[in-house]
Amino acid sequence: MKKFITVLSFTFFLCFSTISYAQADAQTGPKPSLDNGTIESQFDYLYRKSSSYQEYKVVKKTFYQKIKGNVLDSMQGLKKDLSDTKKLVEVQGNEIKSLKSDLEKTNNNLTSVTKEKDNIKFLSIPMTKSSYNSLLWTIIFSLVALLLFFIFRFKSSNSITVQARDLLSDTEKEFEAYKAKALEREQKVRRELQDELNKQKYADKKGKK
Repeated sequence: MKKFITVLSFTFFLCFSTISYAQADAQTGPKPSLDNGTIESQFDYLYRKSSSYQEYKVVKKTFYQKIKGNVLDSMQGLKKDLSDTKKLVEVQGNEIKSLKSDLEKTNNNLTSVTKEKDNIKFLSIPMTKSSYNSLLWTIIFSLVALLLFFIFRFKSSNSITVQARDLLSDTEKEFEAYKAKALEREQKVRRELQDELNKQKYADKKGKK
């Protein structure tokens, strides 16, 4: 019986600790706003904070300007990242061309050297043909390894460039669509408000008569 009570008490303690930790973690988390979080979370926050008018959402001008600035800043950052990636790709492309040229020269040297005698000189240092070939193949393998490395880096950078371009394009499309919808809603609300004002003026004039 005592063991059962002890186990039950320990279980309640664990449950209470887990709940307390979850509540504390939820309270310490960042509050959603237009100053932090992703663009998607900021749009969700804007939607929740916007007032409703019939089936429309009325967005505050300050909120609209704020999220517009956030989107433009994000787009500017993406453009900068895209520009930096393009520069990196160009640099790596030049390095790959240089490595290919060096590899071709090395292969040409290897072909000509294999036709010579066993005893040859390399950089004025006499050595056997087998030693020379070993050194030369070591250089070739090193160059090939570097070439493969830069090709991998080039493909990786190109993939990042494509992703960044797609993300920038999607963000621009979403922003344009949102701006168009917001403008359309604002125009509708203004027309409806103007109609209400006209009806009120007409009612006031009729009442005076």
